[in-house]
Amino acid sequence: MASRSADPKGPSSKNGGSTPSLDAVSLAIIEQLQEDGRRPYAAIGKAVGLSEAAVRQRVQKLLDQGVMQIVAVTDPLTVGFRRQAMVGINVEGDLDPVADALTAMSECEYVVMTAGSFDLMVEVVCEDDDHLLNVINKRIRALPGVRSTESFVYLKLKKQTYMWGTR
Repeated sequence: MASRSADPKGPSSKNGGSTPSLDAVSLAIIEQLQEDGRRPYAAIGKAVGLSEAAVRQRVQKLLDQGVMQIVAVTDPLTVGFRRQAMVGINVEGDLDPVADALTAMSECEYVVMTAGSFDLMVEVVCEDDDHLLNVINKRIRALPGVRSTESFVYLKLKKQTYMWGTR
């Protein structure tokens, strides 16, 4: 299990636009959970100097604030998704309606507004090449405002981690 931002719009979207202030103990709890999302609260408490109950309360607060979520991270290949791609998208006009439509697609794992060659970058996870072609050609390119796409098909995933800590 790994800890990640709970909301695709970022942690601030759940708490009225302000970023929660995290003290050293909360950061240490997050690091403990990034190492092992199933680590017992008692073990975390011992590592960070709090009681099990205090850790439980802090974790719940971090979850409620959208600072993190605890999820099982799978290898897409092992669960039947044989094709992954990053899709760069250029949009005419407002990005939000296109980004919202992409966010609603189950195949789109990440939707990121960018500054650079593309307006949006979208990570897509599909069952096979036919599924990927359908998603790009019939669904993404059909969205109002999409001007162009460029696909970067993953040949091999060398690293995927959520262990960036709390630097």
